[in-house]
Amino acid sequence: MAATTGLMTVEQFRQMPEDGGAVYHELRHGEVVPVTRPKFKHHRIQRKLRQLLEVHAGEQGIVETEFAFRALPEYELRVADVAYVRRARWEQIDPEDNLHGAPDLVIEVLSPSNTAAEINEKEKLCLENGAKEFWVLDADLRQVKVSTPDGITTTYRSGQEIPLRLFGAGALKVDDIFD
Repeated sequence: MAATTGLMTVEQFRQMPEDGGAVYHELRHGEVVPVTRPKFKHHRIQRKLRQLLEVHAGEQGIVETEFAFRALPEYELRVADVAYVRRARWEQIDPEDNLHGAPDLVIEVLSPSNTAAEINEKEKLCLENGAKEFWVLDADLRQVKVSTPDGITTTYRSGQEIPLRLFGAGALKVDDIFD
């Protein structure tokens, strides 16, 4: 008899009933993890970011909120608060699956339920599996932490602009995100 790891695969996870109520679930390292649904403030920031980034993305790529992806193919099914995926990658996604690898840009809007360890682990996972940038937005501090695979992290605060390297040019004012 073959040994089993006890870890749930993405295919097994997809057989679970749809979530409802105060939580939804993600598959993290083969384990089902409940995630608290965000409050309206969180959605408002996601929507604003999507609108701002779509202007810069143009036809180069797609900006989505609550975007599911498989950073690692077998035991991971995560959701980015906001994601940007280059058009060539977007067009290769199997309609019956999810993006394999992390989106080019993953943006997480901090919620009271987030832990530092959880965000750091997701950042590492994404940057090691295709993300070119990982942003963490803190609405209370009005700041955005931008990390890249080369280990460089820069924090942008009110009054500053975030360079949009993935979009070819331009910048995003931090204050525009939170206003």
